[in-house]
Amino acid sequence: MSDESNESKPLTELLAEQSIRLESSATGRDDAIRQAGQALLDAGAIDASYIDAMLERENSVSTYVGEGVAIPHGTLAGKEAVKSDALSVIRFPDTVDWDGNEVSVAVGIAAKGNGHIALLSQLATILLDSEKAAALRGATTPEKVYELLASEDEDE
Repeated sequence: MSDESNESKPLTELLAEQSIRLESSATGRDDAIRQAGQALLDAGAIDASYIDAMLERENSVSTYVGEGVAIPHGTLAGKEAVKSDALSVIRFPDTVDWDGNEVSVAVGIAAKGNGHIALLSQLATILLDSEKAAALRGATTPEKVYELLASEDEDE
């Protein structure tokens, strides 16, 4: 199979170490989304316009998924701004008010084509496990973040 979909690519390969920011603070939801997008931009995965697409998506449907986690990603129209599939993990130890929900971790997603669907389902498996979500909220090192994402790749 020459299919280059995300399902064959481990989540850990989509996450550059510079895209993991574990001691962030944000003034609110939009600031948190901009930070998740900036980490993707800094990794070279997106054009700056994708951050606007992430904010646009959030204004139409919340990306808060529960367990103190949000997964901001762009709109379909924003896909042209994606250079390569990537993730960012931004941790807010003091939490961010996300439309009335307290968010500790924002996982930014950039994906070409329909890749975000596979990424979202892989991430949801981790984030809907309350123990893994708690471990991610408490992660203080990039190694711990990789370990949590790798545990899904290995299907423990």
